[in-house]
Amino acid sequence: QVQVVESGGGSVQSGGSLRLSCEASGFLLDYYVVGWFRQVPGKEREGLACISSNDGIRYYADSVKDRFTVFRDYTKTTVVLQMDALKPEDTGTYYCAADSMSYFAPQCTINAEPYDYWGQGTQVTVSS
Repeated sequence: QVQVVESGGGSVQSGGSLRLSCEASGFLLDYYVVGWFRQVPGKEREGLACISSNDGIRYYADSVKDRFTVFRDYTKTTVVLQMDALKPEDTGTYYCAADSMSYFAPQCTINAEPYDYWGQGTQVTVSS
């Protein structure tokens, strides 16, 4: 059974850091495009970052550029979202997603449409 799971959420004060991890079962995440998204109640889901299958492309939303970093941990076959300089407006439920049609894809997108495997989400709360 194919499954994507996020971990690492929690509560932190403004200016702090958190690291989220995304792992998969049923397929090897290393070979597929992965995206990170955020959902806040009452707002549209926001694409934050993505990484291509070959790590050649990483793309960030303006709202998190220079604060968040997405990378692959090949020792654990996970995709990590390192979040620094967190702000209260970063509070939300964070999801990782994989595009099962992106085997060895050289590009990525923070548009949610191509992603078909989604995790259950992990809560991030940033207090002022």
